[in-house]
Amino acid sequence: MKRLRVRGIVGAMAWVDYYRILGVSREASDDDIKKAYRKLVLQHHPDRNPGSLEAEEIIRSINAAYEIVGNPETRRSYDRLSWGIEPRAEAVDLGAVLEEMERTLFEEGRKELFAVMMRDLPRIKTELARIRERTVSFQGYDSFVEPIVQGRAAEIMNELLTDAMRDRAERLVKVATEMMVSQGVAGRDDEREVRRLSHRLQDALSRGRLHGIASALELLYERQ
Repeated sequence: MKRLRVRGIVGAMAWVDYYRILGVSREASDDDIKKAYRKLVLQHHPDRNPGSLEAEEIIRSINAAYEIVGNPETRRSYDRLSWGIEPRAEAVDLGAVLEEMERTLFEEGRKELFAVMMRDLPRIKTELARIRERTVSFQGYDSFVEPIVQGRAAEIMNELLTDAMRDRAERLVKVATEMMVSQGVAGRDDEREVRRLSHRLQDALSRGRLHGIASALELLYERQ
């Protein structure tokens, strides 16, 4: 398994802390973040540090951090995805880091669609009736058959998503992808690898959404 020690301006940590890169707290205002970014850019700009590879690396880190936490929308997504992740001064298992992010996105999707379904109990009853009909046709009797439930969940998921939910998902995946690239999970200059990573993270979120629908249906399922 590929391993990496994250170095440079952020120090050794298993999770990239964009606030620390910019020298501000998580409670900093948007204006404070902008001021800190401008100060760091002036301090480490290559024009002031000609020929310094370290200055170039720091500028890249600063820009990546500001791209995420300098925007209120992506900042909120970053905070959600980073919640509960503590820095560790040790070698980073990139496979474990990616799996952890996939679990986080899966859970985001699961909670989101579970809540949507639970707010519409008549829809759950209607869907259970359809699922029951398919199940009886398939095996001759009623029971909770997960593949049939998952299949119906996949059919109706797009109907349940609003434009706001799609936009939120896009932001979450964008931020998660940037966080993984910053960790070295994918090479920043390898567009194909970055796209593959983004698709994998999107898939984790989508699988979570499907599971959320299925969980709501299972919660209210009663065998007849």
